[in-house]
Amino acid sequence: MNDDVDRDSPPGRVRQLRLVVHAEDFEQALAFYRDALGMPEQEAYEGAAGARVVILDAGRATLELSNSAQVRMIDEVEAEGRPSAHLRVALEVDDSATVTAQLVEAGADLVAAPRETPWRSLNSRLDAPAGVQLTIFQELGPGD
Repeated sequence: MNDDVDRDSPPGRVRQLRLVVHAEDFEQALAFYRDALGMPEQEAYEGAAGARVVILDAGRATLELSNSAQVRMIDEVEAEGRPSAHLRVALEVDDSATVTAQLVEAGADLVAAPRETPWRSLNSRLDAPAGVQLTIFQELGPGD
């Protein structure tokens, strides 16, 4: 952001959404999210007693709040009604079928294969390293 926009922002305005994940197997999680999923490393820090953190660039962040009826409907569409985790990370990609296959090969467990949704996206669901449930989605155009 440029400095003029920052000064004009109301106090308390969120500037970044950062999802913090505790990864017991740090190297496995890093290889999965950075290397297999392709999130570039933005920052990395090391501290005392082997403390490490790597911040990966995930593109634009949004916060999607869904009520219980919406969550049930999404679960039905994406995963034959299997309930999603309380917190699920949805990542937009250019080719959800290819990325889903790559992520399964990299260690994710397939919950539901890619399928077209009523809202014109191609969605899959995965259980990924570090206990993160993912929806991988590709926005479909009107003629796709």
